[in-house]
Amino acid sequence: MSERVIAPKSRGFLFLDSHPDGCRRLVEEMWKAVPATALAKGEGPVALIIGSSAGYGLAATIAGLAQVGIRGIGVCFEKAPARRTGTAGWYRTAATARLAHRHGRDMVFVNGDAFSDTVKQQVADLLSERFGGRLDYLIYSVAAPRRTDPDTGTVYASVLKPVGSPHTTKTLVFDESGVPEVKKVTTAPAEGDDIEQTRAVMGGTDWERWIDLLAGRSLLAEGFTTAALSYIGSPLTAAIYRQGTIGSAKAHLEATAHTLDERLGKSLGGRAVTSVNAAAVTQSSTAIPGIALYAGLLRGVLGEAMVTPIGQLVQLWDQLTDTRPLTLDDEGRIRLDAWELDPAVQDAVAERWNAATSESITDLADLDWFRDEVRRLYGFAVPGIDYTAPAETNVPWPSPTA
Repeated sequence: MSERVIAPKSRGFLFLDSHPDGCRRLVEEMWKAVPATALAKGEGPVALIIGSSAGYGLAATIAGLAQVGIRGIGVCFEKAPARRTGTAGWYRTAATARLAHRHGRDMVFVNGDAFSDTVKQQVADLLSERFGGRLDYLIYSVAAPRRTDPDTGTVYASVLKPVGSPHTTKTLVFDESGVPEVKKVTTAPAEGDDIEQTRAVMGGTDWERWIDLLAGRSLLAEGFTTAALSYIGSPLTAAIYRQGTIGSAKAHLEATAHTLDERLGKSLGGRAVTSVNAAAVTQSSTAIPGIALYAGLLRGVLGEAMVTPIGQLVQLWDQLTDTRPLTLDDEGRIRLDAWELDPAVQDAVAERWNAATSESITDLADLDWFRDEVRRLYGFAVPGIDYTAPAETNVPWPSPTA
C-alpha cells in the first residue's frame, strides 16, 4: 500500500503529481457520456489506438469501447508510480482497462515508445496471437517532443515556431497566487532544419510505418480503415500553429493520408483519412502560446455548446463505422470542428481577443472552466473526490490476462 494525500502542485500548466481517484472518475464520466448502445460481448471489431491514454486518443479509446464495442490494443507511453505518483495517463489507462473488462471488451494496453519498431512488433504479435490476425481500425493520435528513427538512430525534435518571421501574440498566464494575466510573447521563427525535424516527429512518417509493418505481416482486414487525428484551429492562432512548424507537420500528415488511402483502397478496399478535431484543453495544447487564452475565450463565447473530445470522437466513430455517412471536405478530411470555426463564433472570439487585457480577461473568458480543465488533466478538480483523504498511488498497469 502506498497511500498519501496528493496536493495539486504545478509549474505553470504542468502538474508534478496526478491523482489516481480523480483520473479514474474522469474516465468513468467519459464512458457515461457515450450514448448507450446494445452490444454483444466479445464480437466487436478489432481496433488499435496509438496514443490511447490522453486527449483525443483517450476519447477515441473510450468512445470505441463504449459505443462500437471494439476490442484490441491501446498504445501509450506513461511513467509508473515511484517517488512521485504515476503519470495521469498511467492511472487513466488502468481505469479504462477496468471498465473495458467490466463490459466484456478484450482490450490490452502496451506501454512503450510507439515510434519504436520493438513496440510495433509487440503489437503485431498480439494482433496475431490474441485477435485472430486481423485489424479493422487504426486510430493514430500521437503528440511527442521527439522521435528516434528506428532505421538510422537519428533523434528528431519538434518545435513550436512560426515560419518566416517572429510572431508576437497574446497569451494567458497565472501568477503564483492564481491571478490571471494577459501578456504578449514573441516567438522566434523556425531556422535551420526546424521544419523538417518537426515534420519527422509530428508528420505522417510513423503512421505510414505502422501501416507498412502491419500490412507486411498480413494483419490488415479487408476494408481496413485508419484515421489520424489532426487540428486546424482559429485564424487567431494560425501563425504559431497551422502556418507554423506544427502546421507543416499536419500538412505532411494529411498528404500521407492521401497516399495511404490510394494504397489501401487498391489492396484491401480500405481507406485512410485525417480527422480535424476542434479545440480542447489538453496536455499538448497548453504548451502552445496563445492557445490557453483562445480556449478560455472560446468557452466564454460558447459555454456548454462546446463539444467535448468524447462527443467529437463519438461522431468520428459513427462515420468510420458507416453509422452515419462519411463526410469529407475538399481536402478529403473529416471535419469535426465546424462548430468552432463557424464565422459568427470566430468573430465573437476575435472581438474578445482584441479586448483582452489583464483587467478585462475575467469578464471575457471562462477562466474557472479553463483552470478546472487543466487540473482535471491530472485528476484534480473532479467533483465527488475527497482530496483531503489519502489515495492509493501504487496502481498496477493493467494485466493482459485480466
